[in-house]
Amino acid sequence: MGVMRSSETVQPAISVRSATANRGSLSHLLLQIRRRWQLYLLLALPIAYIITFAYIPMIGAQIAFRDYTVAGGVWGSEWVGFAHFERFFNSYQFTRLITNTISLGIYLLAVGFPIPIILALSLHQVQALWFKKLVQMVTYAPHFISTVVMVGLILQMLNPRFGILAQLTTALNLPQANAMSRPELYQSIYVWTDIWQHMGFSAIIYLAALTNIDPALHEAAVVDGASRFQRIRHIDIPGIMPIATMLLILNFGNFINIGFEKVLLLQNPVNTSVSEILDTYVYKIGLASPTLDFSYATAIGLFKGVIAFLMVVVANYAVKKMGQESLW
Repeated sequence: MGVMRSSETVQPAISVRSATANRGSLSHLLLQIRRRWQLYLLLALPIAYIITFAYIPMIGAQIAFRDYTVAGGVWGSEWVGFAHFERFFNSYQFTRLITNTISLGIYLLAVGFPIPIILALSLHQVQALWFKKLVQMVTYAPHFISTVVMVGLILQMLNPRFGILAQLTTALNLPQANAMSRPELYQSIYVWTDIWQHMGFSAIIYLAALTNIDPALHEAAVVDGASRFQRIRHIDIPGIMPIATMLLILNFGNFINIGFEKVLLLQNPVNTSVSEILDTYVYKIGLASPTLDFSYATAIGLFKGVIAFLMVVVANYAVKKMGQESLW
């Protein structure tokens, strides 16, 4: 009986202490907000933006489980469950869309992820400041060109009559070839032009990480007789590895979310068999088709989002198992 009374007395005491601690934490948080209200005010705008354009639209994802009609609206349309998902899984285009999306995403990730790292490591070793700034400007500039303009430049360069490729083949007495009419070249054209456009801008974060490495490490390595390649391997690469692993995890989630603008603009009737991906298909059946099948398009988009989320979880788990820095 005495033990029971003591335990009954301890539990209310614990509850009182936890409630007091919660009130103390809340008071401390309010005090911090009052002292640094300017910073929290700056933070309020991006938070409001994310909530408005990222979280609130998730309510509309339920039309993937409804037979959406404009008259019925999001809440009034008939509930059909997983019918649209089954329709997509049983579609004759399912295998082709998944294959094209995954192959293009893996190609872009495998080539596009290491090249900015190599560029940053190379620029970090350049001693001539004017040359370093020149290379940075040349590699950064294409990032600020819009996708439509960039595709226009690509099509002009690959024009079989007066493009750069046509002039080179003519000068070398090689047979003329229209690269955009060869489906096997489509993914390479997309990936390498994307790298050309974005590698300089993607290298910025690695350059910032390299500048945070203690110069004393390089000085000690030089004294010990380490070569430049050895210093890159044992000092620079480990120094940027945490940020590289985080970006790799995020890229794993985005490799299936390629986007449709550039893919769509580079499409033509000849290369559609390899260029049709999930994003372009969703755009065509959801907005460009006369039927405007919103529910079917939303179901495909939701399926793609779930796959991207699972890829992030798997990549984060794999990186954590390897002992590297993970997102959570």
